[in-house]
Amino acid sequence: MSEQSRAGFRFKPYEKPFQTPFEVLFEVFKELIVHTSGDFDEAIDWLRELDTEYKLSTPDYSIDDFIEDLKKKGYIQEDIGANGEKGTRITAKTERVIRQAALDQIFGKLKKAGSGNHKTKSKGHGDEHTGDKRAFQFGDSIDKIDLTESIKNAQINNGVDGFKLTENDLVVEETQLKAQMSTVLMIDISHSMILYGEDRITPAKKVAMALTELITSRYPKDTIDILVFGNDAWTIPIKELPYLQVGPYHTNTVAGLQLAMDILRRKRNTNKQIFMITDGKPSCVRERNGDYYKNSNGLDSYITDKCYNQAAQARKLHIPITTFMIASDPYLQQFVNKFTKANQGKAFYTGLKGLGEMIFEDYENNRKKRIR
Repeated sequence: MSEQSRAGFRFKPYEKPFQTPFEVLFEVFKELIVHTSGDFDEAIDWLRELDTEYKLSTPDYSIDDFIEDLKKKGYIQEDIGANGEKGTRITAKTERVIRQAALDQIFGKLKKAGSGNHKTKSKGHGDEHTGDKRAFQFGDSIDKIDLTESIKNAQINNGVDGFKLTENDLVVEETQLKAQMSTVLMIDISHSMILYGEDRITPAKKVAMALTELITSRYPKDTIDILVFGNDAWTIPIKELPYLQVGPYHTNTVAGLQLAMDILRRKRNTNKQIFMITDGKPSCVRERNGDYYKNSNGLDSYITDKCYNQAAQARKLHIPITTFMIASDPYLQQFVNKFTKANQGKAFYTGLKGLGEMIFEDYENNRKKRIR
């Protein structure tokens, strides 16, 4: 009598995938170039120090060889600076690779499970798959049938000897009608984003790069604009995200909100939203005469009241604001609670670790069509 085979798991020691010396160094280089805001020379200096400590290069492949390969592969190029001195800068190809790496790093592990994670009251004919499965019902479109799951059911229910597929075996995948979404992502670049020994701007940059890459690749009909705010607010192109730096700025939340709403007013999409990443309370507004009113002590009602007015104005325009607090400042939490109430939006205290996952989940949920 032959021994019956049993299904189960087989465990073995983890074997790291093979990487060439260039690939090993390139993975580290992509991280460093974001931390140094696109400064190639500084990134290479850091890479040399890490190589000394962790032996990233090999006797046959040095850091200088790596730099030559970066040139050959089109990741860097020679550049003449404003002062006429020669230098090296990363190319548009590298900028794309960095955004893709950020997407893989932050959102890559957030693939849908078989049961799906969308909470919705109604489902039906739509243009996007949710990942949810259910039994076939009369009237379901044939193109919604999940053949793989249906065949699997047929084998389980009817055996594999004489293949037989019945209506009871059929499984369909849920779809959901989702409207196009216009998003403005506001990033605080005030000085506090690098204070107290904590680098908050680099995770914020990574999230911004990942979100832009996600939208442009997965939801090409959606739009995303990035703006930064310190003493003032201004938009930045997606390609400039790796070079983003903080400055000696206060936090002019009002200027950021005004610019965000101006951008969204020009969008045709029905669904509009603002994501705001900040680590501090508002501390600055610009007066009509161009002067700045600044106060970093506590909550200044002159400043916060203007913020609450902007939040209420966004609500009238059907623009929800989601605030992601990446610091546990009690003044910030006090402000955000009242700010969120004025807008009827949402607020999360995420810290830096969960920022990407939280923004991804909120973006997915907000894309569901809102009926007004």
